[in-house]
Amino acid sequence: MFKGLGGLGDMAKMMKSAQDMQAKMAQMQDDLESITVTGEAGAGLVKATATAKGELTGLDIDPSIFNGADKEVVEDLILAAIKDAQSKASERAQDEMGKIAESLGLPPGMKMPF
Repeated sequence: MFKGLGGLGDMAKMMKSAQDMQAKMAQMQDDLESITVTGEAGAGLVKATATAKGELTGLDIDPSIFNGADKEVVEDLILAAIKDAQSKASERAQDEMGKIAESLGLPPGMKMPF
């Protein structure tokens, strides 16, 4: 199609690749909102669910841990479960970005600025 135009064919190819990457990134952002991860603390007594974007969507607390004297322990378990869910969300988002980078032919482990 661009035969005889020298470097312009390469430029068109680069623009097409950039558009493809932009579309894939937009799709990935949508996908991250629907992927969920669950963090746990206290051997599963407290569970926090979050999207792969890190938005907390649910909290499940086993009723057996409710005792007035253990208030601080329960609070610590809740925070630990939330942090675990956020960590898993971050890992999952990085995995998804790695898949996109790989499909674009970028070297493994290349950090994308998103």
